[in-house]
Amino acid sequence: MQKEEIMGEKTYGGYPFPLGAQPVRQNVTGIRVSFPSEDEDCGVCIYQRGSGRLLKKQAFRPQDRLGSIRYGVIENVNIEKISYQFYSGDKVFPDPWAHAYESQGKYGTPRSPRDYRAVFQAEDYDWGEDVCPRIPYEEAICYGMHVRGFTMHSSSGVRARGTFAGIMEKLDYLQQLGITTIELQPVYEQNEMESAEAIKERSREHQLPPEPRLNYWGYQQGFYYAPKRTYAHSDNASAELKDLVKALHSRGMELILQFYFPDHVSTGEILNILRYWSWAYHVDGFHLMGGALQAGVIAADPALSDRKLWYYDFPTEQLYGYEETPAYRNLAVYNEGYQQDVRRFLKGDEGMLQTVMQRMRRNPRKEGVINYLTDYAGFTMMDMVSYDRKHNEDNGENNRDGNDNNCSWNCGAEGPTRKKQILALRRKQLCNAFALLLLSQGTPYFFMGDEFGRSQKGNNNPYCQDNAVTWVNWKDREKNRELYTYVQELIRLRKAHSIFHLPQECRLMDYKSYGCPDLSYHGSEAWKPGWEPYNRHMGILLNGAYGKEKEEGCFYLAVNMHWESHAFALPKLPKGQVWKRVLSTEEAGTEEAADKNDQSRRTGPRSITLYYSEKQTG
Repeated sequence: MQKEEIMGEKTYGGYPFPLGAQPVRQNVTGIRVSFPSEDEDCGVCIYQRGSGRLLKKQAFRPQDRLGSIRYGVIENVNIEKISYQFYSGDKVFPDPWAHAYESQGKYGTPRSPRDYRAVFQAEDYDWGEDVCPRIPYEEAICYGMHVRGFTMHSSSGVRARGTFAGIMEKLDYLQQLGITTIELQPVYEQNEMESAEAIKERSREHQLPPEPRLNYWGYQQGFYYAPKRTYAHSDNASAELKDLVKALHSRGMELILQFYFPDHVSTGEILNILRYWSWAYHVDGFHLMGGALQAGVIAADPALSDRKLWYYDFPTEQLYGYEETPAYRNLAVYNEGYQQDVRRFLKGDEGMLQTVMQRMRRNPRKEGVINYLTDYAGFTMMDMVSYDRKHNEDNGENNRDGNDNNCSWNCGAEGPTRKKQILALRRKQLCNAFALLLLSQGTPYFFMGDEFGRSQKGNNNPYCQDNAVTWVNWKDREKNRELYTYVQELIRLRKAHSIFHLPQECRLMDYKSYGCPDLSYHGSEAWKPGWEPYNRHMGILLNGAYGKEKEEGCFYLAVNMHWESHAFALPKLPKGQVWKRVLSTEEAGTEEAADKNDQSRRTGPRSITLYYSEKQTG
């Protein structure tokens, strides 16, 4: 291939924005380039695509600048046959605004910034009649995952393991489980291998051998405008990710993407990134990560008003005023408050009852709330009931990394055990955990494989593990099929009765005169809850008439996280109605029969029972 087949010599000024490089297809084919540089000698390095052979260094003209922004247009460039990078003085570096890069080898291959040569690819994707579902928060069931970890294990049974296409092969499974919204850990292009500088710094800090480490999670700055090439089964990561989004939307499902932004990334750049992914990829929303983000400025952007935005907190009073509510409730609080409080209650800590009841009914008018007991960090659901302490030795940091405060309980033995009593208690605690999560107001979220007991062997910080520790082992679905079926049925129950997922927070009063409050609390006597700090049990009555279906019946949730059984006095029902048990995390046959006079029910130690009032038959 000759140089003249790829590019000519003529260069002219063009215009400085947007930053990066874009094809120019007017009278001639060329590229328009713009980036900041303080060096007089700066411009573009053009390579032969595939071989990486340098064809030309094209400098900007001295007069083509706006402040420190340097720019130019290079004519007669065959964009299908070249790749490129920028240069400034002696430094050559990737275009951070590029939409695609040449293949950098397999996942986990060590590489330098010079390996990221940007390319131009067709962006005329046929979206057809694609529309974002815009699922209300109260109707969403969220499921977090890592692209590789979800299908990389050989037991996944998919053809395109560890890729966007692999997720597509599992959409039937997710839909049958009841999932509406998928959240992916970072999928933007980045170098997952540590840099030489990071290796040296970590080696000095932890006095460990200077070996390269993997950033499996991907919480670092990257090339924010391009999907990660090694997460695609095909050669076109952009089209493959768009195929996934389109397939989700066709099923009425959503995709949320995590984006991590270090403090030095400007708010303006963040907005450009989120706008681009909203427009180019039809993404339904973003989980914003980074401690110094101007969440209020981002949330106020009109281009993002119909995209879900998750963050630690939002200044909703500043955004909407005291009385106003948004036309579309797109913001949601995502923090560990629910997780920490409910975990402590689950394992039996004192003084948690009132706090957990508040967490379970929390449902703000101006924003959603994402309730989770597990996500990418910390113990899985199974490990939460199997370990008291973290076991991160495989991370190579002498078990000093990760959170020491897991609010977990191993049920009597640390890690794997054959003791049937402990295994039975762990199963019950898992069922309790999912019952609390899925029967809380707000939006439930759990992480991949939790629905059938995935374990990370006690590792609560597997950020560098790309192996069986972080991959979903789909054999666990058969091993723990009872748990999977239980979670599936709980999701169906939640969806079938809107009283469990209201669009607004319960008022604890009968403001529509339906006979009893929308939500009320009860103890050993009906209508008399025991809020004492030592109590670990509570009856929750939900009036079905306040749901969308306006059901005549009520639900009564008997929650007992004490290690002793407790009697619950279910409220007296109108004539012709009886209480029927819908589910119980206690083993069948252990619940005592109802007393005809006081409607008393006894719930066993560390158990949850759900009742529904219905018309008496016979």
